[in-house]
Amino acid sequence: MATVATAASALSVRQLHYLVVLAQTLNFTRAAQRCFVTQSSLSAGIQELERVLGATLFERDRQSVRLTPLGKDMVARAQALLSQVYDFVQAAATAATPLEGVVTLGAIPTIAPFLLPRLLRRMRREFPGLTTLLREAQTQELLQAVEAGDVDFAIIALPMPLGRLLHIPMFTEELWLIAAEDDPLSRLAMPSMSQLDMQRLLLLSEGHCLRDHTLQACQSGRRGRRREPSAIEASSLPTLVQMVEAGLGVALLPEMAVKAGFLVGTRVRARPIAVPAPHRQIALVARPSTTRMQLLERICELAAPSAGPPGVAGARRRRGSDPTQARNQA
Repeated sequence: MATVATAASALSVRQLHYLVVLAQTLNFTRAAQRCFVTQSSLSAGIQELERVLGATLFERDRQSVRLTPLGKDMVARAQALLSQVYDFVQAAATAATPLEGVVTLGAIPTIAPFLLPRLLRRMRREFPGLTTLLREAQTQELLQAVEAGDVDFAIIALPMPLGRLLHIPMFTEELWLIAAEDDPLSRLAMPSMSQLDMQRLLLLSEGHCLRDHTLQACQSGRRGRRREPSAIEASSLPTLVQMVEAGLGVALLPEMAVKAGFLVGTRVRARPIAVPAPHRQIALVARPSTTRMQLLERICELAAPSAGPPGVAGARRRRGSDPTQARNQA
């Protein structure tokens, strides 16, 4: 135990940071640039870390750098330690003014353009002493950033495996069907999932959680009739809408995008889906060790939709009008 205690006392936060960054880049030059140190300093830090631990964390030669199996485990542990160190320091910095300072807020691409403008206006009004930094990325990248302490909170869509991260539900929204205006489905006031031809279903590419939510909705809504969706995929929501407009198929779009006027100016129509309508839960995730629970909870309150009770799917349907032209109100 004395040996372990001695090794632990010899570790530094800087060495753990070097370890995590080098594991992300697998390149000493790029890792040094990201750490704002010379390559020799970073290399010496990694060598000292390996010496203290008595283990090899990286395999390196002139052509490549690779993590050893133990190195992969150590990187995960280092990320957890660094996030706790970040929260340790932040606890002191925000103790007196928990709703002031700087917060980094992440959001996935199918949420950020539609929710953040309204949320940020409310946050500026409610927290004049708070500076909000934004980061838009796909779910897994955001979850890793939250875990590492690079992002304080992230707005994502559930269901999604979260590991040890905590989450606070914000509200639930439906997924709406979108089709070209000359598509027979666009003439139905409220189509059902059973009327959807899976082979015409267009999806976002791998990595977008909306892809998974769409597939889950189709599998549950079609009572086990498992047919493959279209092989055509889109890299973003704008591209997805363009593909629908071109008549390549139909897709599911988040309700907040429809209500934000995302389809205005296109020849695409959105229709609410008959009960049971597919939906996703919007949630705010954070580290369990966060010291900013008060701010976390207040952001959740401010993010609630302007109309309709949060947490009720379909509460904001507008029957008798074309929701394609509707816009969110701040």
